[in-house]
Amino acid sequence: MKLFDAHCHLQDPRIFSLAPRLISSSLDSGIAHFAVNGVSEKDWHLVKQMSESYPSVVPCFGVHPWFVPERTAGWFTILRQFFDSTPSAAVGEIGLDKGSRGKQIDFDVQVEVFKKQLELAKELRRPASVHCVRAFGDLLDVMKATGPFPDGVILHSYLGSAEMVPELARLGAYFSFSGFLMSMKSQKARKMLKAVPSDRILLETDAPDALPNSKLGDLFLVEGDPSLTPELQALGENPYLRAHSDLSEVEKEVPELSKEMLNHPANIHNVLAYVASLLEMTEEELAGISYSNAIRLFTYEGSKISQEDNAAAGTVPEQSVEG
Repeated sequence: MKLFDAHCHLQDPRIFSLAPRLISSSLDSGIAHFAVNGVSEKDWHLVKQMSESYPSVVPCFGVHPWFVPERTAGWFTILRQFFDSTPSAAVGEIGLDKGSRGKQIDFDVQVEVFKKQLELAKELRRPASVHCVRAFGDLLDVMKATGPFPDGVILHSYLGSAEMVPELARLGAYFSFSGFLMSMKSQKARKMLKAVPSDRILLETDAPDALPNSKLGDLFLVEGDPSLTPELQALGENPYLRAHSDLSEVEKEVPELSKEMLNHPANIHNVLAYVASLLEMTEEELAGISYSNAIRLFTYEGSKISQEDNAAAGTVPEQSVEG
């Protein structure tokens, strides 16, 4: 059973030094690829470096709405240069945010920067990974004006309504689900999930954020967090020890530690189990669907996806949205 983490941030300063161990243990757990998303000019070089070191990493470059005020005058020229030097790269993380952090940033400027990057994704024929918080109406307007997107737009950690799914899908949207889905009422989440076409479903972790709301014994923990005890650090480094460890004493510390824990990309298994339960399908079936979708989406000229990956996914690189 193979999985594809469609959106994460292994270059995040909180876990960057741990990336080799995180990638290794995640590969062992069945994750074949990670789409690692940059958020500003300050970390694009780290994403590029990681993609050059690890065949499993698909690099993505973009300006996240939270970092729009930090962009330099030449940000777009620099962004283009990264794509020119990195043929395997997709676009991300970009987007719109009217949430608590987004309210501090001029929304008109957010839209301007977002639209420019969406247009670049369409020009380069690359998928774009999109962050959207309390701005789905605005997102739809921009996508209608700029799209459709035959190469895909990934609505990462999607928590929008079921009613918006059909129109977004027609424009080329894929819907990616992370541990944040567990914060939504299960009835609403089930309705939304069942509205998503099966060929548009993706799974992600958004690591190191979006830690699933699961029991400690079911989670992969990021080793090295200063809040963790040596026992928990060991379990995070080698999660397979959990099957042979006595967690009774360790688990007593969960209430104090839970807010400090960081997400591990291998927790995509928890997301898989939760989404599969809401869709009333087996984990194996959902894994196959989501992996095939991700392989199709991330297969483009210059991409890292091989013929072997396509064969394993039972898919071929083709577009399903005209435009």
